[in-house]
Amino acid sequence: MLKRLKHSKKRAEKDCKDKKEFNIDDLLKALKPSKDFQRFEFKAKSNTCWISFIKTMVNPDFVHRDVLAILTSNPFNSLEEIQMLLPIEQKLIISDVREIQKKVMAGSIMIQLNEHDADCLLISAVTVESRQVAMPEVEFTVVGPKEAFVESLDVNINLIRKRLPLPQLQMRELEVGKISNTRVAVMYIDGLANQENINTIMQRISDIEYDHIIDSSYITQMISDNKNSPFPQMLDTERPDRVSAVLTEGKIAILVDGSPHALYAPITIVEFFSAFEDYFQIWHMASLFRLIRLFAVTFSVFSTPFYVAILTYHYEMIPMNLLATLISSRADVPFPPILEVLILEVVIELLREAGARLPTKVGQTIGIVGGIVIGTASVDAGLTSSILLIIVALAALASFTTPVYQMSNTIRLIRFPFLLFAQLWGLVGIAIFFAVMVGHLLSLTSMGRPFIEPIFPPRLADLKDAFFRMPFNRQAKRPIYQRPEDPMRANPQRINEKHDNEK
Repeated sequence: MLKRLKHSKKRAEKDCKDKKEFNIDDLLKALKPSKDFQRFEFKAKSNTCWISFIKTMVNPDFVHRDVLAILTSNPFNSLEEIQMLLPIEQKLIISDVREIQKKVMAGSIMIQLNEHDADCLLISAVTVESRQVAMPEVEFTVVGPKEAFVESLDVNINLIRKRLPLPQLQMRELEVGKISNTRVAVMYIDGLANQENINTIMQRISDIEYDHIIDSSYITQMISDNKNSPFPQMLDTERPDRVSAVLTEGKIAILVDGSPHALYAPITIVEFFSAFEDYFQIWHMASLFRLIRLFAVTFSVFSTPFYVAILTYHYEMIPMNLLATLISSRADVPFPPILEVLILEVVIELLREAGARLPTKVGQTIGIVGGIVIGTASVDAGLTSSILLIIVALAALASFTTPVYQMSNTIRLIRFPFLLFAQLWGLVGIAIFFAVMVGHLLSLTSMGRPFIEPIFPPRLADLKDAFFRMPFNRQAKRPIYQRPEDPMRANPQRINEKHDNEK
């Protein structure tokens, strides 16, 4: 403890010393070698001034039209007079070199009356280059809104605010990264979001010690409850309508400048199997599709481990008619079941990676043609059985039904430990690793909230939007596990009265 205090004291003294030594001339000296840094003496009618800016960060039309033209035609003798002359909202006179550096690097114009003056006038002239709002690529839906986040933080906040036009929607901004100084916005609805959750997220983001933050995925890796877990504890989405919906539930959203994805927490594991399109369909169809996804994920994880376990240790479980087909299918295969499965699983993973890294049209061709050619050739060459090829292909197809890309990667990963335990101890090995995984999930939390709720702890009220999606009039309460300040979405008594009156 004493060593830590001494280290903190030395660090504070060093920061103070650096702050005193660093002045405006040092800043200009550091910027001067850069080819896009502009500094010149501007001569007006009554006086002169020094103007500095980074031309790749400012709007050139703004500089000439709104700054230089006004200074040319109007007399001035001080920075205050220049400040009064310019009809610009974001401008301030400052002498803090660190703040000057921050503003200039972000796209401000710096004006000094004399070349070495410590005081300067900063005028915001930043030019923002970003792509236009387009359709979602990862979370595409047939029905519903077709807008997705872009890399501009201000645009992304606008997409959320236009869906939730209420003053209680709060936004707090932090800067993270010693070098990048990345803007990170935390959004929540005051009066709904639990204050403990807000404080936890704000504290964890403030405590991040890293030199650069490029994407929101950096944040989720650094502030998750268990950083060693393969299960993501924050949900990543590119849809502003989804973020708006979870904000009304009392959740907290995190947006990072430069990232076209938003994070939100706390979450539960069942949310990874819920597509936002479920809320745009009648509840019967939405519930059916959720059950199909859950079955597909279960099949994807357990199909090949069961194949290895049964063929290695438990032949007696196979019906006699099917056993004959299996024996004839594997008659020419020289490898044990585990090696046979690993060959096909690795081939499938290679095809996935190749399809993801290549351009879209080429990637689709590689995935289809490669799968057909390699699968057919491996069966003809006697390296794998035709039955296993069908099982692996169905398992790969089933894993694609997961709506959230992060969870699909987790499913791909945990399949391999199941295969290892199936090879070592058969069905008992699968049961052992399943128990280990369940124990891990029971201990896992998202911002301190239980990760597998409403399964454990059991919450019947939250089951209305878990494995099934009940009608909206049956979901009068917000999810209990995140402890919202206002637990009620609507008055169930009024809903029932209106329903009875309609009848």
